[in-house]
Order: sequence, then structure tokens, then C-alpha cells
Amino acid sequence: MKMDLEQIKAIIPHRDPFILIDRITVNESLKETIAEKDVTENEFWVPGHFPGHPVMPGVLMVEAMAQTGAVNILTLPQYQGKIGYFSSIQDVKFKRKVVPGDTLIIKAKYLSQRAAFFFFEGEAYVNQDLVCVARFSVAVAS
Repeated sequence: MKMDLEQIKAIIPHRDPFILIDRITVNESLKETIAEKDVTENEFWVPGHFPGHPVMPGVLMVEAMAQTGAVNILTLPQYQGKIGYFSSIQDVKFKRKVVPGDTLIIKAKYLSQRAAFFFFEGEAYVNQDLVCVARFSVAVAS
């Protein structure tokens, strides 16, 4: 299932400037969701991170992974209309910088569930280059 920004906004509550995924290219709930983020010169962080040499903050790449994972879960009928909270992160590694002009490809692979906590393995790419990996969880509020 593919989704544009408006369809994503119908699922997760994030809004500008903090919605960090532009489109979903693959969504297989309880399997894998793949999202894309076009990194532009107009991002809120560009003027200050770093002046004259903008680099996407790693924490925003990880947040984009969590938003992608939340879409994976919140499209299931039993969780529609709920909120997915970023609840944990482990083993984060940043492999190379992401700059305006790049398209970030974000993959959230579902691993398991424990109660309201859903665990994922995340990867982010620019072209074929791995730029970030992490394990994380999303908790669905009841």
C-alpha cells in the first residue's frame, strides 16, 4: 500500500515541522514499512545544524524511523485512531551524513510485540548507501 503525505497525516498525529516522512512506498503491517523523506534546504534545522554545511541531525533520522514504524502498526484495524509513541532505541549507528538534496529511504522491519510495545529494526539509506541503523520500539496508547 502506497501513501502520500495527506494519507500519512490521517494515521499519525505529527505535523510540520515535525512530520519527517513524505510518502510510504511499501506498507505491510507486521512485516515492513518503507518511507521516503526528501531532505530540502527548507528544513527547520538547516540554518543551525551546521551554518554553511547543513547536516541532517541523527536524532531526526531516528525519529523518521519511529514514525515509519508507527504507520506500520497504526494501519491495523485494531489500532486505527490511536497514537504510537516512540518508546525505546538501541544500537544506533550513523554511517554517513545526510544533506539537503538527498532522499532518505527509511525501512522499519517489524520484529515482535510485547503487550502494547512493538519492536522494529530500522535502516535508512541514501541511494544504496546505508546511513543509519537502529533497533527501536513504538508503544500504542490505549
